[in-house]
Amino acid sequence: MTKFSKLALCALVIGASVFTSCSDDDETPAAPEKPSIYARLGGTTMVADPDNPGQMIEQGRLSYRKVVNSTVGLIVADVQSGASGNLGAHFSPVLTEVGAGNTTNLAILVDNLTDFFSFNTGGTNPVNTYSGLDMVNAHNPATNPRMGVKSTNANYDKFVGYVGAAAVANGVPANSELFADVVVVLESLRAPIVQQ
Repeated sequence: MTKFSKLALCALVIGASVFTSCSDDDETPAAPEKPSIYARLGGTTMVADPDNPGQMIEQGRLSYRKVVNSTVGLIVADVQSGASGNLGAHFSPVLTEVGAGNTTNLAILVDNLTDFFSFNTGGTNPVNTYSGLDMVNAHNPATNPRMGVKSTNANYDKFVGYVGAAAVANGVPANSELFADVVVVLESLRAPIVQQ
C-alpha cells in the first residue's frame, strides 16, 4: 500500500469515528433534573405568613414549618395521653419548660428543625441556613441539654411515623413521590441520630 493510500485510509477511519461519535441519533437525551423537595413544597415563592400577619415567607419554608409544628403536636399529644412508645423521655427537658410556661427552647427547636430540613432539601436563601449542632451532637443529651435520652431504632421509627402523619395532614399524600423522597431524607439521618 502506498504512503498516500495509508494516510487516506487513516483519515477515513478517523473521520468516520468523529462523525459517528458526534451523531445525535445515538445519544439519549438527558432526563430533566427533578426539582428539589424544597421546590416541590413551594420553593421560594413568597406567600403571606399565617403566623405573622403582614410578613411574607417562602412557601417551601412555610410547608416545612407546618409539618414541624404538626409533628411536635403529635408528639405532645402522645406524651399527654401516655401512648405506648411516646417520645416524652427524649423531649422531657423542653416539655418540662413548656409545662412551666417557658416556650423559648421549643421555639428554638421548631426553628432549628425548619432550618435543617429547608436547607438540606434545597432551600438556598439565607433564611434557610442551619447553624445548629450536627446530628450526632444534637441527639446526644451530653452535648444537647434539650435532649432527655438517646434514641433507639424504635424511637426513630416512631419519629418518622409522626413526620409522615404530619406531612399527610399538611397535604403531602402518603403514596406520592414527594412523600417517598421525604422518607429517604429521614432514613439518611437514622445512623447519626440512633445512638442506642
